[in-house]
Amino acid sequence: MKRPSDYYQRDVSRHPPSFAPGYKTSVARSPGLALISLEQSQGDITGPVFGHNDLGPLDNDLLRNFATSGDPVGERILLHGRVLDEDARPVPHTLVEIWQANASGRYRHRKDTYLGALDPNFGGCGRTLTDETGYYAFRTVKPGAYPWRNHINNWRPAHIHVSVFGRAFSQRLITQLYFEGDPLIPLCPIVQTIPDPDAIDALVARLDMNATVPLDMIAWRFDIVLRGRRSTMFENRKEGN
Repeated sequence: MKRPSDYYQRDVSRHPPSFAPGYKTSVARSPGLALISLEQSQGDITGPVFGHNDLGPLDNDLLRNFATSGDPVGERILLHGRVLDEDARPVPHTLVEIWQANASGRYRHRKDTYLGALDPNFGGCGRTLTDETGYYAFRTVKPGAYPWRNHINNWRPAHIHVSVFGRAFSQRLITQLYFEGDPLIPLCPIVQTIPDPDAIDALVARLDMNATVPLDMIAWRFDIVLRGRRSTMFENRKEGN
């Protein structure tokens, strides 16, 4: 029987290998030696925690938290869902952060040189705390696809990066979500490093017409599972899960 303080072990069959030559930058990032297995320590199963006083009123509203002269350009969306643990219990009051490209596929970052236009009213970053039921929500715009230099004609599907702190360092999650129906998903070399089709499916946000706001924004639902066999995939790292 697992102790109440322990977290489930990572299911390696659902996670991408560190060395995946089709995803070219993994070659330099992958470890040259076998990983070291460590028991969970007190530091792994406690903290960090955040309070409501750490957040601003517009932190989860990417339509307004950077705008100064009007609304951001692009398809307005509501991104929402729940954060759950490996036993399908809600993870309340945990910090969820997102960052993304704008509707033209460009990040607000000095090293992003893609010719897509910068949006003066869109910063691309937001954060919120889950409520008592593990629920979170963001207002934002649907990001655009963009090219990247993996091969001569590779394009990243529209995606949003997600960071979740969980209850402890062992639940720390950094991943990215995609959008249901995007034809670029099966063509993405990063996505294709994941060996389990069900794990890929867990990275796809679903169209949610029940939560769509009429005449305003389309809703997409993305539920996140922290740690364990049903956990949501890490972006390209194995630590913490």
